[in-house]
Amino acid sequence: QVQLVESGGGLVQAGGSLRLSCAASGRTFSSYAMAWFRQAPGKEREFVARISSSGGTTRYADSVKGRFTISRDNAKNTVYLEMNSLKPEDTAVYYCAARNSPYSPGTSYDYDYDFGQGTQVTVSS
Repeated sequence: QVQLVESGGGLVQAGGSLRLSCAASGRTFSSYAMAWFRQAPGKEREFVARISSSGGTTRYADSVKGRFTISRDNAKNTVYLEMNSLKPEDTAVYYCAARNSPYSPGTSYDYDYDFGQGTQVTVSS
């Protein structure tokens, strides 16, 4: 059973930046693709970004491309989401996600992942 603990959320003004971190335990971290999803009030959870187990491949939702960067440090069992040029529409609970099978490619579908508890990101206008 994987444990995922997110941190780094908070309140920021539009145009600002935040860096989310997710510490993973309970699995061989370097064997699993990782991702970030988010859920805004009244909306379904949506894919934000994903990264391969080695860190060599990343993919982003169109809405965050060019503003967000996903990265990972396999020595620290941690995945990050650097968020720049934040907009009010980025306001959501952000969830760290671990692919639910090792050595499998990342996807954009939440049913392929196990999730952490989430961290709130609020962007004021």
